[in-house]
Amino acid sequence: MLMRTDPFRELDRLSQQLAGSLGTSARPTAMPMDAWRAGEEFVVEFDLPGVDPGSVDLDVERNVLTVKAERPHLNGDHELIASERPRGVFSRQLILGDNLDTERVRAGYEAGVLTLRIPVAEKAKPRKIEISQSGNGRQTINA
Repeated sequence: MLMRTDPFRELDRLSQQLAGSLGTSARPTAMPMDAWRAGEEFVVEFDLPGVDPGSVDLDVERNVLTVKAERPHLNGDHELIASERPRGVFSRQLILGDNLDTERVRAGYEAGVLTLRIPVAEKAKPRKIEISQSGNGRQTINA
C-alpha cells in the first residue's frame, strides 16, 4: 500500500474535527459552488460527490435559496484508515435578487454536481420603450 504523509493536511483534518465542522445538523458543512449568468438565466453548481439525490432539499423563501444535503456516516464495524471527506449535513444559503424568477427554479443532479437554473424575471429583462410624439410638439414616453 502506498502511503503519503502530509503533516499540514493531517493538522487541518484534526483541527476540523476538534472544531466540530464535520457536518452535523446543528453545525452543517459548507459546499463549494460556482455561479454565473448564461443569457437569460443564472446557473449555480454545487459539488456534492457521494450524496444521494434523495437527501438533497431545496427551499426558496423570500428570495433566500437554501440547499441542504447529507452524506451519511459510515455504519458498521470498519477500521478507518483515512478520513478526508466530510460526512454529515451540508448546507448553503444564497440570497437571490429581485431580478430572478424564484417561481421557475429548475434543478438537476449529475455526476455529483447539483445544477440550479434560475431564469431572469421578465420585469428585469431589458426592453425598448417606444417614444411617441403628440400633435402639439410634446413627446410622451410609454413604458
